[in-house]
Amino acid sequence: MCIDIPASAPGSTRRGFLTGLGVTAAAGATYLAARPASAAASPTMSQGRSRTRIVPLGTAGGPIYQGSGRNGTSTAVVVGERVYIVDLGLGSLQQLAASGLAASPTLPSSLAHVSGVFFTHLHSDHTADWPAMFATSPSNINGRTGPAIRVYGPGSRGSLPRVYPPSRPEPAVISPEDPAPGITAMTGYLTKAFAQDLNDRIRDNNAPSPGSLFELHDIDISTIWAVDPDGVPPRTDPFLIWEDGDVKITATLVDHRPTAPAFAYRFDTPDGSIVVSGDTTVSENLIALAEDADYLVHEVIDAAWVDEIAASVPEPIREALRQHLISSHTTIEQVGKDVGERAGAKNLVLTHLAPSDNPDGRWMRARRGYSGKVIVARELVEIPVSKRRS
Repeated sequence: MCIDIPASAPGSTRRGFLTGLGVTAAAGATYLAARPASAAASPTMSQGRSRTRIVPLGTAGGPIYQGSGRNGTSTAVVVGERVYIVDLGLGSLQQLAASGLAASPTLPSSLAHVSGVFFTHLHSDHTADWPAMFATSPSNINGRTGPAIRVYGPGSRGSLPRVYPPSRPEPAVISPEDPAPGITAMTGYLTKAFAQDLNDRIRDNNAPSPGSLFELHDIDISTIWAVDPDGVPPRTDPFLIWEDGDVKITATLVDHRPTAPAFAYRFDTPDGSIVVSGDTTVSENLIALAEDADYLVHEVIDAAWVDEIAASVPEPIREALRQHLISSHTTIEQVGKDVGERAGAKNLVLTHLAPSDNPDGRWMRARRGYSGKVIVARELVEIPVSKRRS
């Protein structure tokens, strides 16, 4: 299911944007003059940068907040003037604004160059900033002239995950009338939740509705898999999501049991290929998707930390937590040897770091059994992509 969007958004030019907010030209000039010099000096979209690059916006794994300085997981793949974002963890929207990927360093234009948003799955640590992006989008599109932002993600699961352990009583179901909505239905609920704010701004400021700025797509897997309570996907080949000119985007199902469906995405560009794993244990589907990739951006978890966390929680939930973390994620010992090496990926970029405060030396143990280069992702530190560099 998708929402049809007009080819261009109202109020997307500078004059239209300021007029839409009820701001006069003089007031706009005052606003610009009041901006600090550091903002004016921020890099623009293409200043001194490689045409294709990976920009980690958030690198922390999970909804546990440790004060590590890392934000919720989110990765931008940039090709020329196009920005593709995979997941929107907590803090990633502000990271996007700070990344230099906006149309202007001095105007609210963080979404001006965003072509697509891709959700790997709908856990809160991957979607927490989607409500913020959706609701504030009309105020952050200055300079946007392109079509609506395409949004891809899981559709309705159609079933609830199994209860673990099986002996535990069945818990009450949240929202039993629609307990597992997909990205399109979720966004419909957001529209209702923000109705007061949206109506205020549309009626008072002539702002566009967020519904006119995004084109939502539930990824259809009906011919591949009817999701079951265990959430373990079948073996499948990669499938096409979108061809955006010279950028080809494919996806596959990954194993984040019992959460399903969960996806990984591959971006084939003129300068090289980038795969973003999302959350998954070692997955044959992911290895096939990442075959000979120039960069594999992959989640990683520290098994020793899992044992530490499990030991700290009450006994009734201890084993369930440990089992989930180990069976649905990829450990330091696995990610290089069992995934990167088998895929033939030339570079392995570690992200969704759990815990987020591990020293880099701990993560670099992923080099064991892997012949490529390991990079521990740093937020807003760009990774240039080119076949020559790879």
